[in-house]
Amino acid sequence: MSELKAALTAGQKEEENATPAVAASTAHDLEPAPEIKQLQAELEQARTEAAESLDRYLRAKAETENTRKRAEADVVAAHKYALERFASEIVTVRDSLELARMVELPEGSNPAVQKMHEGLDLTLKLMDSAFQKFGLTRLDPKGEKFDPERHQAISMVDSEAVPLNHVVNVVQKGYLLNDRLLRPAMVVVRRAPAADQGTGRA
Repeated sequence: MSELKAALTAGQKEEENATPAVAASTAHDLEPAPEIKQLQAELEQARTEAAESLDRYLRAKAETENTRKRAEADVVAAHKYALERFASEIVTVRDSLELARMVELPEGSNPAVQKMHEGLDLTLKLMDSAFQKFGLTRLDPKGEKFDPERHQAISMVDSEAVPLNHVVNVVQKGYLLNDRLLRPAMVVVRRAPAADQGTGRA
């Protein structure tokens, strides 16, 4: 009986002596190994590089999209205003035809001359139709308020026919090409009377 008791006592002592070693081993297992620390550092670096790569990709994508939009706008503008040089020349031809048509024929004029006048009328109508088709708009601002963006004042006169700073007469009509000024209208503008100018009124 005493031998059994002695054996149990020895077993308890061995367990007590082993407990600190197990505890130390468990505490050691909770600390990350150097390899794990290295892997964590590499993971953080990989995440940083991935974020930088994503940022560069998004910037490159945005720049590519902007370049594409600019190229499309350039193509649209090229199509829209490709006729600008030709239009600048053809409107002067219409001016000449219109001046010829403004000549009044006396009664009993030669039938051939009358036919020529009719031909001028038809030509002007055809040209106006073509102008409209290709986005050419005529500016004939008589009686309208002077617009320095679309009109060029060649002189100023006293007149009661229109309000101050309005167009009294159009010397040469202007033109727009698809809402862009092709040629300003050359106009005569009503100025303020001398008495008003002296008092500084518009």
